[in-house]
Amino acid sequence: MHDLKWIRDNAAAFDAALQSRGMAALSSQVLALDAERRALQTELQEWQTRRNEASKAIGAAKAKGGDAAALIAEVAELKNRLQQGEERERQAAAALDELLAGLPNLPAPDVPAGRDETGNRELARHGDPRNFSFKAREHDAIGEQLGLMDFATAAKLSGARFVVLRGALARLERALASFMLDIHTGEFGYQETVPPLLVRDETAYGTGNLPKFAEDLFRTTNGYWLIPTAEMPLTNMVRDEILEEGSLPRRYTALTPCFRSEAGAAGKDTRGMIRQHQFSKVELVSITTPEQSEAEHERMTRCAETILERLGLPYRRMLLCTGDMGFAARKTFDLEVWLPGQNAYREISSCSNCGDFQARRMRARCRPAGGKQTRFVHTLNGSGLALGRTLIAILENYQEADGSVAIPAVLQPYMGGLKVIAGNG
Repeated sequence: MHDLKWIRDNAAAFDAALQSRGMAALSSQVLALDAERRALQTELQEWQTRRNEASKAIGAAKAKGGDAAALIAEVAELKNRLQQGEERERQAAAALDELLAGLPNLPAPDVPAGRDETGNRELARHGDPRNFSFKAREHDAIGEQLGLMDFATAAKLSGARFVVLRGALARLERALASFMLDIHTGEFGYQETVPPLLVRDETAYGTGNLPKFAEDLFRTTNGYWLIPTAEMPLTNMVRDEILEEGSLPRRYTALTPCFRSEAGAAGKDTRGMIRQHQFSKVELVSITTPEQSEAEHERMTRCAETILERLGLPYRRMLLCTGDMGFAARKTFDLEVWLPGQNAYREISSCSNCGDFQARRMRARCRPAGGKQTRFVHTLNGSGLALGRTLIAILENYQEADGSVAIPAVLQPYMGGLKVIAGNG
């Protein structure tokens, strides 16, 4: 959500920021609705004041034995005006809220302008891609040859964009989750959390998933939404709260299934595990003061990078451009892991600073020690990492010519000492 006062004072900058995200200039429309609403509020206050005065005058006139008929008629007329005015004011406020709720966050000043992913900027690379003595295969071919990745059975059970993992691959996904959570909680101070997987409308609204992206979510018949990421419940834990600034930053991590209808991804990554309706992810969420948020963004991104580095997976850090950022983000770093089977870097983590955008929607504030004035917190979220894509990266980067897959040394203790996954393991 956006600060109306800031838009009034910075209409041109607001329009330029929206246009950098591929939208039309909308400040005039926003401000027209805002002016209408404020004018109606002023009228209502004036009518209410006059109604109170007239009501008192009726009592005074009656006490003196005078004729109060004209005043009574005026009060009745004012009551009618107030009822109609309140309805008009509600409609104007609703129209303004609806417009603002559909507008994305404004990009930070250092975010590059661009229409799509081609405008993203590479900031750094880590690790050298492995030189194979054989033709590297994609993860689905590796997994199916091992007999441990089954798309046909998943399709029978649920349709497209699902997978059944078995044996050592199922354990590898569990090992990755335990490894990631141990690092994020034990070394980086995130509090492990088990949130609900079903949430209400206001929770989805708070993170910016509603109303604009309803088609990308799954909804139950009794009105709950299945979470597309643990960001949604973790961030909303501070909704409608005033936090003491001394308690910030608050850092949460959670391993959850994630559910996405992928309505906007028709025809993309239809093979394999890259884009699924259901997948598991270790999520990172931070709640900070405005002064902390930039440093917290860098810290969160480094936490995710550490996982990739310890797994020995080559990756690069990208700064997303204005046209490729998520709806709620003001700045996003994407981590892209090298997939030799695709001969390409693919996203494995997005770490975003949302500023006060989500906090305004959630009414989440903070207060300095001994102070009375409150202000909106800043919220951040990132993948630390997506388990399916990490498993994909291990299969492709650690594959061997005989079809087996070596297990990274840091994961072997989580795999009961297993060092290699062979056929039907």
